[in-house]
Amino acid sequence: MSAEAEKCLQQADWLHAPGIQAVFAALEKGGEQARVVGGAVRNTLLGHPVPDVDIATSAAPNDIVRLASDAGLKPVATGIDHGTVTVISNGYPYEVTSLREDVETFGRQAKVVFGRDWKKDAERRDFTLNALYADRHGQLLDPLGGLDDCLARRVRFIGDPDTRIREDYLRILRFFRIYAAYGEGEMDAAGIGACLRQRDGLRHLSAERIGHEMRRLLSAPLAARALRMMNECGLWEIATGGLARLDAYDALRTLESSATEVRDPELGLLVLAGFVREDLERVSDRFRLSNAERKRMKMGWAAGKVLRSGGDLPSAASLVYDFGRQGALDGTLAFWATLRARNKADDTLFGRLLMDIRMQSVPEFPVKGADLLQSGRKPGPELGDLLKGLEDRWRSSGFTLDKQALLTLAEDMV
Repeated sequence: MSAEAEKCLQQADWLHAPGIQAVFAALEKGGEQARVVGGAVRNTLLGHPVPDVDIATSAAPNDIVRLASDAGLKPVATGIDHGTVTVISNGYPYEVTSLREDVETFGRQAKVVFGRDWKKDAERRDFTLNALYADRHGQLLDPLGGLDDCLARRVRFIGDPDTRIREDYLRILRFFRIYAAYGEGEMDAAGIGACLRQRDGLRHLSAERIGHEMRRLLSAPLAARALRMMNECGLWEIATGGLARLDAYDALRTLESSATEVRDPELGLLVLAGFVREDLERVSDRFRLSNAERKRMKMGWAAGKVLRSGGDLPSAASLVYDFGRQGALDGTLAFWATLRARNKADDTLFGRLLMDIRMQSVPEFPVKGADLLQSGRKPGPELGDLLKGLEDRWRSSGFTLDKQALLTLAEDMV
């Protein structure tokens, strides 16, 4: 199994990139060791994309800076006090961190020393599938036996789960997020038990850290399964301050073949937490969402409210005009998921509406106030009322009346 894993790593394009090989050459000069660690190794073995590459080295932080500079690379002391230096090589940033081991542990303020022991460095990491190392030739180092867990897609804490969590309570959310992204089968019972026992630690985390982790979780393939387990452990309510519509979210994720948007965190939060509009404000504040993320959730909720009002479904043109294409898509998907959770959805009807929204150009009202002024109208409240009346007539026509037809109508309207 190890030989097959090494063959997989040796064939990885990122390992043969000139940039990373230059970093290896610089760090290994003078007898130091360097290996890729964590996500890049894990993702390669599991067939996932590798967005970035982290490197661990026996070189001390100041030596990393010196060795990189001597080799003509650009070191940036992004976290040198914690042993991390970003090395720019061939235009690509590589995060390089000295091997570390804990001396005293108090959460994220743990006292560490830099050393040369790969096993001790591995022991301070979070999950066994993340404690895998590969050298510049693709040779694998597995000091804690994490390869079997990785290939089996088992997410297990390293050592005692309660201890790992107390070192950093964000690892509770990471446990569910990593499972949602890479896991398979049942979640690790020991890990779930530790998350349940340590759950009050989430209350001490910053909103930014919780929000960042939760957004990544919602984008993962098994998010619905992980969120249901989180909810059973009481973690969702602690993280968000509210309840979760899990059945609706489960239904939303079944629509992925029709809409990749179901993995978007904004839509996920809208479906999970959007009982009333005020819920969106609460979740946005809890997760420190950006203005753009907040606006998207609000537009999706407003579009969904129109759809929920009963009667015939509004046209794609009407939804796109009122809420924008993204808002129309989000509102339609949220409403579709809600009905699907109750076995009341007409999938053919909603599928057609979704396609129409994607194809619909945004209608543009052809008459401006200046057009009415040129025809002799005077500025004032009456002009605004007239514009509004013309817009209503234009909407009623299915957005088909052109400018000339609307100006003709204006002549007959008071």
